[in-house]
Amino acid sequence: MNTITLKLSSVLYQTLQNLAVQTGRSPEEIATELLAKDLEIIDDPVDEFIGAFQSNIPDWGENHDYYLSQELQENHHD
Repeated sequence: MNTITLKLSSVLYQTLQNLAVQTGRSPEEIATELLAKDLEIIDDPVDEFIGAFQSNIPDWGENHDYYLSQELQENHHD
């Protein structure tokens, strides 16, 4: 893990603080999550398997969440 120091406007800092209080998380956690989303760097546990198996689904790497949810809906309902 690396550290970065940011200078935030008072309004941005207060907004971050308010979100932290509302969610019970630290401002650092929220800022890291928002930055990761903006940069599209999401820690997805399925990513390590992309390319490990043959598939006839050409966009599985990008849309695996969709395909997994479809499979769950079709085959694992009450």
